Amino acid sequence: MKKVLIIVPAYNEERNITSLINEITDYKKNEGGIEIDLLVINDCSSDSTSLHCREEGVKVIDLPCNLGIGGAVQTGYKYAKSNNYDIAVQIDGDGQHDPSYIKVLIEPIILNEADLVIGSRYIEYKGFQSTVLRRMGIRFFTSLILLLGRKKVTDATSGFRACSWELINKFAEIYPKDYPEPESIMSCLRGGFRVKEVPVIMRERKEGVSSINIHRSIYYMFKVSLAIIIDWLRKDSLKQGA
Repeated sequence: MKKVLIIVPAYNEERNITSLINEITDYKKNEGGIEIDLLVINDCSSDSTSLHCREEGVKVIDLPCNLGIGGAVQTGYKYAKSNNYDIAVQIDGDGQHDPSYIKVLIEPIILNEADLVIGSRYIEYKGFQSTVLRRMGIRFFTSLILLLGRKKVTDATSGFRACSWELINKFAEIYPKDYPEPESIMSCLRGGFRVKEVPVIMRERKEGVSSINIHRSIYYMFKVSLAIIIDWLRKDSLKQGA
């Protein structure tokens, strides 16, 4: 039986986390043949995110300082590696990712068709399509990854993804820190890992406000683009078997 760990990085998501936990719990009840566990990485929230998780009986790792999305997610991968999980699934804590698509994400890994599976809203163009500014950034990263990695990835900033046991081990050791999604894709492609996208429907954030504003977006574009190019120039990257 495959062991699957759902990793939920969360920062000040007290208004979203309980409903997400309930959705994941409902999914687990209806999914047979797979052992599914849930882990919330509380990225030093200043609200009651951790308390709400514990009230729901969910395993929580409380980080002593704010590490950002990359550090929070890598904490989850380290836990997955230490506890011998076969597959790790990343779901954002803001409610935009629908847990009913978990099966769609993990199936290509179970069938040995992919090492990294990304949930993309830009295959069927259904549901929430994000802001205009973010869509422009996604198109740019799609072009950059296609140019350097020779792979078309339509939703490079999607944090709704699943990875295999081998990638769990790699990500536990090496994972980008800030805005890691596009950079980690490039690392996988450079390392010879199989990357696949599957269509999903995403939702608009239920509560709260995204931390990425126009100024952060400019910084995001510059930093991630530079990181992707540097990764492309590296010789080691995330080589399989390294």
